[in-house]
Amino acid sequence: MTDTHCPYCALQCAQVLGGEPLAAEPRAFPTNVGGMCQKGWTSAELLRAQDRITTPLRRTPTGFEPIGWDEALDDIAARVRAVQATDGPDGVAVFGGGGLTNEKAYQLGKFARLALRTRLIDYNGRFCMSSAAAAANRTLGVDRGLPFPLTDLNDADAVMLFGSNLADTMPPAVQHLGPVRERGGLVVVDPRRSATARLTEDGAGEHVQLVPGTDQVLVLGLLHIVFAESLADHDYLAARVDGVDGVRRSVAEWWPERVAATTGVPETQLRRIAHALADASPHRGGKGAFLLTGRGSEQHVDGADTVTAVINLALALGLVGADRGGYGAITGQGNGQGGREHGQKSDQLPGYRMIADPAAREHVAAVWGVDPAVIPGPGVPAVELLMSLGTPGGPRALFVHGSNVLVSAPDAGVVRRRIESLDLVVVCDFVPSETAMLADYILPVTQWAEEEGTMTGLEGRVLRRRKAVEAPDGVRSELEIFAALADRLDAPGTWATEPREVYDELRRASSGGRADYAGISYERLDAGEALYWPCPTEDHPGTPRLFADTFPTPDGRARMIPVRPVGPADAIRAEAPVWLVTGRVLQHYQSGAQTRRVAKLNDSMPRAYVEIHPVLADRIGIEGIDDITITSKRGSMVAQARISPDIRPDTVFVPFHFADEGMVNAVTNAATDPVSGMPEFKVCAVQVARSGA
Repeated sequence: MTDTHCPYCALQCAQVLGGEPLAAEPRAFPTNVGGMCQKGWTSAELLRAQDRITTPLRRTPTGFEPIGWDEALDDIAARVRAVQATDGPDGVAVFGGGGLTNEKAYQLGKFARLALRTRLIDYNGRFCMSSAAAAANRTLGVDRGLPFPLTDLNDADAVMLFGSNLADTMPPAVQHLGPVRERGGLVVVDPRRSATARLTEDGAGEHVQLVPGTDQVLVLGLLHIVFAESLADHDYLAARVDGVDGVRRSVAEWWPERVAATTGVPETQLRRIAHALADASPHRGGKGAFLLTGRGSEQHVDGADTVTAVINLALALGLVGADRGGYGAITGQGNGQGGREHGQKSDQLPGYRMIADPAAREHVAAVWGVDPAVIPGPGVPAVELLMSLGTPGGPRALFVHGSNVLVSAPDAGVVRRRIESLDLVVVCDFVPSETAMLADYILPVTQWAEEEGTMTGLEGRVLRRRKAVEAPDGVRSELEIFAALADRLDAPGTWATEPREVYDELRRASSGGRADYAGISYERLDAGEALYWPCPTEDHPGTPRLFADTFPTPDGRARMIPVRPVGPADAIRAEAPVWLVTGRVLQHYQSGAQTRRVAKLNDSMPRAYVEIHPVLADRIGIEGIDDITITSKRGSMVAQARISPDIRPDTVFVPFHFADEGMVNAVTNAATDPVSGMPEFKVCAVQVARSGA
């Protein structure tokens, strides 16, 4: 039996793998408290997927043919050279994933910049954490999803979730909400009465069922009340925060009556929540309050500003860095935290160093054994990168690692056309995902139970993944693939293939950075130490809680920043009078490429559905489980109706895990936040009709 962690979300539930056939069972761990969701229980079945790829495949005019590894790698290297001979290094782009181990994420960034010599790398975490990251960096000086252990929630008087459906996305985490529910202090902001929103019933808290896209207005209204009614922690603000007066002036215009008219949230509820948060805060004698954001509030064109407003509210209440309370963002993907710290993002180098910083370039170049001038400059965010593929002056080749971008990207029809226009597409995967089926070469790679490595959970705690089984014959790790292609492309530096060696190099590269892993060794992790970054030396205990004494800013103070809502980029109108919101369901994960191959999960949720209010259903003539067609300016999709009073009458909800006719990202908007590059997945205007009408 092997102790490891679940391959899915950032809760990284601890599990034990073993037996014949291989099976997973939960084990005790602080985040999952011995629990595990359906996906975790069935995770071992992923390794037995009937269509698992175990040999490299090359596209031919009649389909894919198996080829040997050397031939595949030789071909790919030759075609990369041909593209770059005519288009330069940026003729090749790289798209990574938030599920890659720290070792693979680190080596992918190095591979892009040294072997391919391209600046054009980004990853699907741009769709997940970028707005929260941008907001935290500019206000608090560093981005770590939860700057405190998840178990801190257990003692709180109030927890406010902005756009997060934990009960479906991370079910074991709900255990940490039990005490606050008993105190009546859970607040859930969501246009739907989701499984998490229902946890507020029977006196357990408040469900705020706002108009889609008005999250920021709601927060500004709460902040208005906090300042206007003397609920702020003025001593904390004076001692630790700059920019307070500017924010106080900026929220003066968001009085409760105006906020209620915009958001649909009653004034009485606004005031009740503001006072509850203040009363739970330490400066008023409370046991603590936590403000937590999720994708529902972040995936908007003003998502970074919305999170900034939430942080402003947390600062105003004296919560950030307090013994009892704080702000945090609930990271989604398994390594969404570590994946963005070590070089996959277009503007970053390992250790959360910025690639445009000369000192950062010099440090990382020394670890890599190259001249800093060799490292390319900043690239572009994911949506801009995808939309540039195959265009004049854009990349003509694409490497994809750990992402099913065709299903997960917004405005998927355009993304398909852009990928199909390329001269070379290389996809590393273990199943023929929708994106892999567009590739010229599919390279089969090892999975979580077949390799060693580390992940970083939603709290900034580094976790060990351990090898439990051998990979099928013919399958290679991505570390081996990077090394083999780097050799063929005459890349400088060294290219280790053992995860421990790569991780030790990562530690050196991160040393002194904001995400400093230098003191977190395999040996310490294997000994059972709970180690959170930053951890600069091997005798350092790690940092489970940030901001207790200072902020990692030039002057040690946090910064409040005034923000102003801009609203959805795609507004409702006569030809598109309904809001569409998207999200997850309990049975599936991300693009569904993995969970749709697990029979127990797929049988339980085999296709997409449309949650629609009875009033709207009656208006368009829907009864029972009729199919519904949803259409936007970008495309359309079809799914089964699920009539429910849990959704607003002006809104429909569709999960984003499905492909083909049920692919909701054929409809979503590719408009992005100008600060973070986050696309506006969470709200767009659509027409809704009964299929065939």
